[in-house]
This record gives sequence, C-alpha cells and structure tokens, in this order.
Amino acid sequence: MTTVRDLTPNDAAALTDLYEDYKWWADREREGVRRALSQTDVAVGLEDTATDDLIGAARVLTDGTYYATVFDVLVAADRRGEGVGKRLMQAVVDHPDLQDVVGLSLLCRRGLVPYYESVGFDLFDPEIEIPEGGTEELVRMTYEQDRD
Repeated sequence: MTTVRDLTPNDAAALTDLYEDYKWWADREREGVRRALSQTDVAVGLEDTATDDLIGAARVLTDGTYYATVFDVLVAADRRGEGVGKRLMQAVVDHPDLQDVVGLSLLCRRGLVPYYESVGFDLFDPEIEIPEGGTEELVRMTYEQDRD
C-alpha cells in the first residue's frame, strides 16, 4: 500500500536517492535537492506504507493562476510497472494548490507521450494563433550558462 504526501526540504536525502535511479539526474547532490525542494511550489511524494520508503515523486513550479509545470517525475526503479506513476500523477493533478491553475503542463521524452496521455495529458500542438493574424509554430528555447 502507498500513501501520498507533500515533500519538504527534510525529504532531500530520500529524493536524492530516487534521482540516482535516473542516469541524467545521478549528479544531483543532497544540498542542491534540499534547496530545490525549499523553492518548489508543490512537491508530491508517494511512500510505501510498509517500509516508509519514498517510491515516487514529482515537483511542480507554478504562478498559482495561469501556469504550472511538472518537473522531475520519478518512480523507484524496482517499483515501475506497478501503477506508482499513475497514482503519483493523479496526486499532482488533484493537489489542492493546483486546482485554480488554468494550464498544467510538462516536458517529456517522445517515448513517454503515450504514458502521459494515459494519465490525462494531451500532446500540445505547437502551432498557435498569433495576435497579428495567422498562426505560428512555438519552439522551446533554453539558455546555456557556459557560453564563450
């Protein structure tokens, strides 16, 4: 059995352990995770009630009105395929702090699109109407800190 709860900076050690299951996040250190949790608007964890182990987590950053973006959806490697992710994402969608937010979104790898569709997310059509008339394709941009 599992239980859902909000995560706090005190959960940094357990969350850091979950990050280690994912190669691209394995460099996250406890102090950085603690700082991230202290600045995260909504952090949801799923705990195994028999062991008190954190087996799933997700973080959400939001302005509380228009936008909320889900980050770092994690499920313990040995618990994947048990419905932990679905329960976790339902807890995110149902979180009281997100009920007034108009747009809940996330970024994911293409291979995860069917999974996120199965928990209620829709593939975002990157073409939007623009105020000047017509449509234009949206693009994602990132800032590289180590510029020469």
